[in-house]
Amino acid sequence: MHALVSLETALSLIFQPVQLLHLIAGVLLGLSVGIFPGLGGIAGLSLVLPFIYGMDPISGLALMVGLVAVIPTSDTFSSVLMGIPGSSASQATVLDGFPLARKGEAARALSAAFISSLFGGLFGAVVLTGFILLARPIVLAFGLPEMLMVTLLGLSMVAILAGRVPMKGVVSAALGILVGTVGAAGAGGSARMSSYELPYLYDGFKLVIVGLGIFAIPEIITLLRQGSAISEEARLGAGWHQGIRDWWHHRWLSLRCSTIGVIIGVIPGLGGSVVDWIAYGHTVQTSKDKDNFGSGDIRGVIGPESSNNAKEGGGLIPTLMFGIPGSGSMAIFIGGMAMLGYEAGPRMITNELDVTYTMVWSLALANVLGAGLCIALSGWIARLTTIPFAILAPFLFMLIAFAAFQSAQDLDDLITLFGFGLLGILLRRFEWSRPAFLIGFVLSDQIEIYLNQAFQIASLRFKHGFTEGMGYIFSPIVLVILAITVISVVLGLRQARMIRSEGQVPVGSKRAPMLFTLLLLLYALVSFIDAMMIERITDKVLPALMSVVTVIACSYLLLRMRQASSSDALFADGEAVTGDQLLPHGLWQTLAWFAGLLGLTMLLGFIIAQTLFFLAFFHCRAGLKITTNLLLSAAGIGFILTMASLLNRDFPAGLLQSLVHLPWPFK
Repeated sequence: MHALVSLETALSLIFQPVQLLHLIAGVLLGLSVGIFPGLGGIAGLSLVLPFIYGMDPISGLALMVGLVAVIPTSDTFSSVLMGIPGSSASQATVLDGFPLARKGEAARALSAAFISSLFGGLFGAVVLTGFILLARPIVLAFGLPEMLMVTLLGLSMVAILAGRVPMKGVVSAALGILVGTVGAAGAGGSARMSSYELPYLYDGFKLVIVGLGIFAIPEIITLLRQGSAISEEARLGAGWHQGIRDWWHHRWLSLRCSTIGVIIGVIPGLGGSVVDWIAYGHTVQTSKDKDNFGSGDIRGVIGPESSNNAKEGGGLIPTLMFGIPGSGSMAIFIGGMAMLGYEAGPRMITNELDVTYTMVWSLALANVLGAGLCIALSGWIARLTTIPFAILAPFLFMLIAFAAFQSAQDLDDLITLFGFGLLGILLRRFEWSRPAFLIGFVLSDQIEIYLNQAFQIASLRFKHGFTEGMGYIFSPIVLVILAITVISVVLGLRQARMIRSEGQVPVGSKRAPMLFTLLLLLYALVSFIDAMMIERITDKVLPALMSVVTVIACSYLLLRMRQASSSDALFADGEAVTGDQLLPHGLWQTLAWFAGLLGLTMLLGFIIAQTLFFLAFFHCRAGLKITTNLLLSAAGIGFILTMASLLNRDFPAGLLQSLVHLPWPFK
């Protein structure tokens, strides 16, 4: 009865005009982000996170859910029209979607993809609704030891299922946890990683900056290095109705692949990196005639697109019930929930069941809106992809820098953003799992809280008797989760070789990958030494433990690297390309543009620096005429001034502002 009342309350909440407007705004933002290859939900959520602080909680959730729901739909544009995966969850769509577009059937492929995405999203929302109803009594039985084991289960899956070399996934997850421990410890307040010498670090790194740096900057830099438009032409052709008929003819395939998507989405951290490939493999294996796959078979679009939207519903199951991110975007989503005053986990479905169902219904409604908008706006979006990326990149750099500064309103935000951007580029280059890093970062506080509280309660139980203490630690639920963890690790090790979390990364020489691994090892050693200097045992356990794990794993990798041949997957290096594969612009010279923007901001303040950056970039990299240059620069500055004024936000001030009194927006 309580669940039914909560369902009714959720419906009344989401259909209020204000919430609908925020949901539509989220859908439009997701559509805008999704059409750019590689950006995805992590970058999109990271951009809006600073602006939801202080917002009405239901409105903020509607905004985030709308954004997350539509990205797996809108990223189909780049996969079909350009042959470039819009995200890791749409790689398989390229195999048949792009050949269909080259045959003049882009409209048919997009239509089938959008209907499949709509069905998958609705199916995921229905499953999530039912699962919450059925699993709620079980989840309420989870105490601290059980929650700690669920967290470890999620981390083990994230780490092992992170790429061709599972040990790299282990290091990525452990490194994320280590970075998450920087600052004052939650239990005793001890300063960690010398944060007492740098006041900015005392509160730790902000999720917004980490998300933008690790994911958004590497993708923007990669697209900018290509030096061309995202797509050469905007031809869609006919076949919108045929695509719908294709989906209806293969509706049972769509249902099966949606089920696969939900199941994969439930597994923390796996999600987007493999869901489309598993669905595509199932599509091929269950088809009688396999000759056309890879050359334009519509079933190769329907299968993956059904699964990658359904995974969002599945990903919300561990996210809402246990506070374990089902994917990188869900990790950012948890941070957004915390800013709105909600704690993901058992308390959410106990105390805020109506809000939980509001998110579920928002997910379903956003899928309907997203699919409808994608179909309605397809012609315009196709034209947008023909704009040279050198024109779009400065606007993205502006938004990223502005969003990052809202974290602490400190210039150190920009330095930190650049640092994580560089780390993200290197992780991507050497095929170290960025989702594993981000999820480890998000879970670091949670792991430490569960670990410390479970230890304290277990100590009291042991004082009453050894049996009582062991019964508390090794409850039946803990033993079941432990068994599942062991099985998942064994099975994951077998499947890891097929997973490419960063796409097809070539293999290069030994030197650069070994040097990067050595740098990670040195960071772990410094973290261990720093942890040993902490006096309070509760504050030193997690960083010391993760440091040891990272040191052992990196040492193992370095030993393997010494013995392995240069063709081994250990030596994956995105810069190891030759001849026609070389990108027109170098990595470091492209990154230097973003570094220049941040440097100018520290000297002259954001608005003056951004104006000079626009003018210089449009002239030197985009090659625009002076009139077009001035118009675009004025449009960019006008947009950011309007946005800051509406949101009542300030801009970063530089050295100039400390010497000369200037009015807003220059200060």
